[in-house]
Amino acid sequence: MTDLFGGSPEHTQLSDSDVRFLDTTLRDGEQAPGVSLTPDEKVDVATALDAAGVSFVEAGSACTGRAERATIRKVTRQNLDATVTSFARGIEADVDHALDCDVDGVNLVVPASDRHVETKVGSSREAVLERTSHLVEYAKDHGLWVEVIGEDGSRADLEFLDQLAAASVDAGADRVCYADTVGHAGPERTAEVVETLAAHGPTSAHTHDDLGLGVTNALAAIHAGADLVHATVNGVGERAGNVALEEVVMALSHVYGVETLDKTQLADLGRVVARTTGVRPAPNKAVTGANAFAHESGIHTDGTLKDDRMYEPYPPETVGRERRIVLGKHTGRAGARAVLSEHGVEPADEELDLVVERVKELAERGKRVTDADLLAIAEDVTDHERDRLVELLEVTATSGHNTPSASVRLDVGGEEVVASGTGSGPVDAAVSAVRSAVSDFDDAHLTSYHVDAVTGGTNAVVTVEVTMERGSRTVTVAHSDADITRASVSAMVDALDRLLVDSPDVVVVADD
Repeated sequence: MTDLFGGSPEHTQLSDSDVRFLDTTLRDGEQAPGVSLTPDEKVDVATALDAAGVSFVEAGSACTGRAERATIRKVTRQNLDATVTSFARGIEADVDHALDCDVDGVNLVVPASDRHVETKVGSSREAVLERTSHLVEYAKDHGLWVEVIGEDGSRADLEFLDQLAAASVDAGADRVCYADTVGHAGPERTAEVVETLAAHGPTSAHTHDDLGLGVTNALAAIHAGADLVHATVNGVGERAGNVALEEVVMALSHVYGVETLDKTQLADLGRVVARTTGVRPAPNKAVTGANAFAHESGIHTDGTLKDDRMYEPYPPETVGRERRIVLGKHTGRAGARAVLSEHGVEPADEELDLVVERVKELAERGKRVTDADLLAIAEDVTDHERDRLVELLEVTATSGHNTPSASVRLDVGGEEVVASGTGSGPVDAAVSAVRSAVSDFDDAHLTSYHVDAVTGGTNAVVTVEVTMERGSRTVTVAHSDADITRASVSAMVDALDRLLVDSPDVVVVADD
């Protein structure tokens, strides 16, 4: 077997490379449409990155404004093992702003392609070289680690990139970076440029996924001599996103035997970033997608249950995930029995046959079959009934000119609990009340809330769908009611109830 670039994988440079990562989720990732992280959220992500062993964390762009600088300072005060950096444009003031944030270094971005040199900044190649040398010296004189990034490097003249790298290193830069800013290049061009830059010193690679080549180009860069990869968790970023950190980590480990980060932290890292950015990975995304370790086909499920390597490249536990059996028209006896067993339901053989038959009938009518559907069917067939831990008995809410408030009455473990709360609106107040009533709510997070449908007329019914997660488990619940507050709280309480019992990774419950 040969690798993408020719030769046997065991003889490629990748097999003995010391590859590290610079994560730019907090800077480039935050530039994705609709993403805006609070200071606390940035700290949460930075802490998770540090726990996974990421070497460099780009905390943001100090030049953005005072609020961003305050946020970056909050990250630098966490005493992370990682080197914390700030994005800086090719002007002295940006370096000063970075210094004001007490970062360890700067990612100095200067124009590289003629399109950027002449059109964007109205300069010349000679002026860019001179300016870059001055800024590198200025930053180094102030004790900063410096990486020079030639923006739009994949469309730049190779001779000029060579000159830019030489000038940067001569001025004292710690490393230079090849930036495929718009996801323009293929692996051959990437390798050609990185090999040229690496002749001058330590070289990084910054790739985007506009052509779906983010990981391929990152591997090509490493093969050509890069030892640091810029990436974001879940591939979040502008347009089609940056190269996904977890995908490069697993490609290096599984294909080339190159170990970088703590792989068992990847799932938790993905969940933290999904929660804080509000950007969920596509279900079929590698490593962190909901379906990455999901099996529906009866043949595949049966084979996987017999040998967990049968239909997976590596065990889900490698990245902190769990295998999931999905129900549908392809479900077989083995899959249905496995899911039911997780809920403590053990049907007899004839009962199992009837359960599988009804699951298939439901799926063939075009309905997505959830674990809740399976349990409802099994309960009907076997007379097995699920015990609830948390149940909503009553909710009242008031709003208007005063601070919105709400009270809830719950059955928690067989005991009636009454609690109240305030919030920005009646729904928020009711959620606060539930949090007060249920102690185990603190480690459960609301990750999605939206109104799914509203009927017309005076008897309008609203359907609210919420998604909550607790640890490695995620629950999506929908409730319909004429009162949006009651619909919201009912959905949330049901989701919490599912999370508090022994449930699989993903449960979807729909109460129409």
